[in-house]
Amino acid sequence: MDQRSLAMLGVACLCVQSASASAEIIALPNIDVVAAAPLSTGTDRDLVPAATTVLRRDDLTRSGPSDLLRTLVDQAPGVIIDEAQGNPFQPNLIYRGFEASPLVGGQQGLAVYLNGTRFNSPFGDTTNFDLIPDIAIDRTEISGSNPAFGLNALGGAVSIRLRDGFSYQGTELELSGGSYGRIRASAQHGVKIGNVAAYIAATGLDEDGWRDNSPSQLRQIYGDLGARTDRSEVHFSLLGAVDNLTGNGTAPVDLLDARRSAVFTYPDETRNKYLRAMLNGTTEINDNLSLQAAAYVSVLSQRTRNTDAAEAQPCDDDATLLCTGNGTPLTGRGGTPVPNGLNPGFFGATAQFPAGGPYALLNRTATDTTGYGASLQATYKSEILGRANRLLVGASYDGGSTTFSASSALGGLTLDRGFAGPGSGLEQGIVLEQADGSIVPVRVSAQNHYYGIYAQDAVDLTSALTVTLTGRFNVARIDLKDRNAGPLGGQHDYTHFNPGIGATYKILPSLTAYAGYSIANRVPTPAELTCASPSSPCSLTNFFVNDPDLKQVVAQTAEAGLRGRLTLADANIGWNGGLFRTLSNDDILFTGSDVIGRGYFQNVGKTLRQGVEAGLTLRRGPLDAFVNYSYTNATFQTPFTATSQDNPGADANQQVFVQKGNQIPGIPQHVLKVGVQYQLTPAWTVGTTGLLSSGRTLQGDPSNLTPRTPPYVLVNFNTKFRVTDNIELFGLVQNAADQKYATFGGFSPISNVPIVQAPNASNTRSYTPGPPLAGFGGVRVTF
Repeated sequence: MDQRSLAMLGVACLCVQSASASAEIIALPNIDVVAAAPLSTGTDRDLVPAATTVLRRDDLTRSGPSDLLRTLVDQAPGVIIDEAQGNPFQPNLIYRGFEASPLVGGQQGLAVYLNGTRFNSPFGDTTNFDLIPDIAIDRTEISGSNPAFGLNALGGAVSIRLRDGFSYQGTELELSGGSYGRIRASAQHGVKIGNVAAYIAATGLDEDGWRDNSPSQLRQIYGDLGARTDRSEVHFSLLGAVDNLTGNGTAPVDLLDARRSAVFTYPDETRNKYLRAMLNGTTEINDNLSLQAAAYVSVLSQRTRNTDAAEAQPCDDDATLLCTGNGTPLTGRGGTPVPNGLNPGFFGATAQFPAGGPYALLNRTATDTTGYGASLQATYKSEILGRANRLLVGASYDGGSTTFSASSALGGLTLDRGFAGPGSGLEQGIVLEQADGSIVPVRVSAQNHYYGIYAQDAVDLTSALTVTLTGRFNVARIDLKDRNAGPLGGQHDYTHFNPGIGATYKILPSLTAYAGYSIANRVPTPAELTCASPSSPCSLTNFFVNDPDLKQVVAQTAEAGLRGRLTLADANIGWNGGLFRTLSNDDILFTGSDVIGRGYFQNVGKTLRQGVEAGLTLRRGPLDAFVNYSYTNATFQTPFTATSQDNPGADANQQVFVQKGNQIPGIPQHVLKVGVQYQLTPAWTVGTTGLLSSGRTLQGDPSNLTPRTPPYVLVNFNTKFRVTDNIELFGLVQNAADQKYATFGGFSPISNVPIVQAPNASNTRSYTPGPPLAGFGGVRVTF
């Protein structure tokens, strides 16, 4: 039964009740719906043969200001983040061991949709959550692997729906601030006049950051204009953002011991300018057939700067020139040798730093991407032999046009490990152009075209048993062209058919069993295809070269579980428990090279991610509580050899040998989440959340030769007080016990970077430290 039918049934019940005062009042069950496909109008959550999580607007404001990422970390089963960048607005979102990351180089394995349109960036399948104003989010759904969601749904899909004037009317202002110099202001307004509605939301945030040289700034705006009739609805929306983010990443553990807020090298900045237009519509042809359609175009301008240690030293045969560690001369544009120590006037230099260094590299990238796409879907609801049948048939196209350029400039390293280049300012430096191709400026254009056709049919074989069949055929073409007339270029084509089958069985009205099997694929991104050679490595998003083809990743997922709800002693209890297993073939991993700060993408054979998810919710009077546990065992299943520079467990050639069963870096095995909210008075609510996470294998240690990051426990407190019907005060304390923890680890080249604060530093282990004790407070006004 769909939502319209339920509404009509509710009206009919009210009419019966008003006609007879003595009529018995029947409470209808609450039907929760989730998306079965990107454009789905919703299907009964109990009929989905996979685990699902739904977060609504109230969940996002449960413990303070609207915050999607914090809510996912605090509440969503199976979800965790790592802060490889060291910026709270640029985390890697991990679900079942698969990532949705803003970084080119992450193992992208989650499909992300915004208002039913693909949100993964065309160039690297990256996901930039910093572009979305949290206050405008109406609903977020996370589900297991489903072929209908197309490319990247290896581990599952994340679908975000933003508000409109039909779902929200009124005005809300939100102002908050606190630790790290953070100031945040958000506002939203929705209005509905007859069959037309409008909505607008905006957020501005500034903070200094708790680590050195780590400020961030967000400017986001979203607007929607919608119209509806009895059978149709259409929306046009715009999303814009201008964000400046600083994430100074990992720091050696010896440096963190000396000063927790210190950074290893800086700057490490990302500047995003974004505009996205979306058009969505749905129409009911008749009571059984409906059409859904969507189209979008987006423009992303991204600029990055990050500092790396430079492996530069006087040449053995001529100490006036600089060479790499293996004796290769360093050269600038045109093959000009780089001197040891720069004098005023050399390469246009107006500044001088002494011979012998220390030296640093400033990596700069410019990415200009236009994304576009459209999709059309038909939904047909009928009966087969008297049983309900729901059929979806759809087609989609997602394309992208990208121009990417990158260079690496040599300069000096300041005492606090910042970059200082010769020239008119810090942006300057000697742009390196090595004859062997290990470091060269690049400029490449990429065109990608992704096509998909899919169908999904869910049929009730009995009143308790529903079987769902899904199939999708994906076609991808990626064209690369070298804008510097170099060897970079080529055309890459991929196709794959992904089937899926699942079933749900209602054992009791309040107890459902589910099981499913599906196949999903992702194709190598343009960024990965141009960085797949060990002889010509790249830094993340840098130095793309003419490389061999990569194979597409194909993942097979099986999952099964139980979910239910019951009422006991006036308490409403919901629970779920399930198992999942995903075997990926030809998985793609970014591995290190023998050039500092650089690596390359390679297929590493089979990987396995399997585990358990379990959750419990309890609502009784003023008490609202939950507990979620997930176990994820993510392992390599195919032996391979990788270079791991600065890994103390590597051999003399800096190589490590991965064996079957080694843990995939960055994924904690155990995650436990708990939360309690209690309404002390009708106006005052207090709450707490807790997170326990086991340690993680360090990036760069796929053979598990070194200890993991330490496990950690985080405890947060929150409170809300309603002053009037229109004014609410809120407060939030994060990391109340001031735990020193890390969500990401790797290795740093400390021998190439003098550390004044820790002059005897010898441990190459490097962590991204989690933020310390922090407090925030604010006010929310509605009218």
